Amino acid sequence: MKRIDFIRYGLGGACMLLLPPGVNASGSGSGQRVRFGVVTDVHKDIMHDADERLQTFVDKASKQKLDFIIQLGDFCRPYAENREFLDIFNGYRGTKYHVIGNHDTDGGFSRQQVVEFWGAVGRYYSFDLKGHHFIVLDGNNQNPSPGKATGYARYIAKDQIRWLENDLAATRLPCIVFSHQSLENEEAGIENQEEVRAVLEKANADAGSHKVLACFSGHHHTDYACQINGISYIQINSMSYSWLGEDYQTVLYGKEIDEKYPWIKYTAPYEKPLYAFVTLNDRKIEVEGVRSRFVGPAPDEMGFPEQPENSPVVPFISNRTIIIQ
Repeated sequence: MKRIDFIRYGLGGACMLLLPPGVNASGSGSGQRVRFGVVTDVHKDIMHDADERLQTFVDKASKQKLDFIIQLGDFCRPYAENREFLDIFNGYRGTKYHVIGNHDTDGGFSRQQVVEFWGAVGRYYSFDLKGHHFIVLDGNNQNPSPGKATGYARYIAKDQIRWLENDLAATRLPCIVFSHQSLENEEAGIENQEEVRAVLEKANADAGSHKVLACFSGHHHTDYACQINGISYIQINSMSYSWLGEDYQTVLYGKEIDEKYPWIKYTAPYEKPLYAFVTLNDRKIEVEGVRSRFVGPAPDEMGFPEQPENSPVVPFISNRTIIIQ
């Protein structure tokens, strides 16, 4: 049975979610504080000012006491001219991690080429830090079934599923999962998300505790969180924009930029870059987001339809506090 509890976003204050009573929290907290910076969907190959946006995040992160930073995909393609952009991320002097997004291979690149260009650990991998176990997934496999969805690949293959099962079984630490596409959005998330969630939920059941705490994703360019069967799923909004499509195209940055970056006019860009800092502290997860506003008219002012609860078109990342009871 799938029980979904929504965290509603709001314009004021923080959002709080309590994990359901009855969950054994004996293994939920490590007793050690971990703090990391997270950014997603910068889209270097779409946004004209992606370098400045990323530099803002790195500058802010460098002033924080962080254990690492991580980007959740749709970062940059492995073009030689994107080396300077990558150097901005690498300019952060602490530990850095990468997640592959669906647009990072646009132009005919392989995922391995992206991994090598970024200097990433791999397509999927895990690491331990201060009594926590972190898992990075690659959701960009093609669905082998005849009824697969059209468009970009968004599937986790059997070999990675087996790796995930073994990885979870091999650790006794509380776990955090990162992916580009979400594990809960039924329309545009990982196609076999129920299979992946079943693996995470089984790890909790086998451990007799809340072993898998939360899953962070990007991809959807929205601000949203929910809880399914005791695991929190948190979508981090794009650093750069919400996608609106050709029916709402607006040239916002002038003719010259529009000619060089023709996809921007189909978006609702954010004036300031969005990113978040996350603190894991025993039985509490705190997300500190950034707020901005749209460049030009807001989507609703252009007649863009109201979106469902799990896809709000908003220029911010909400502050959230998740307490494990």
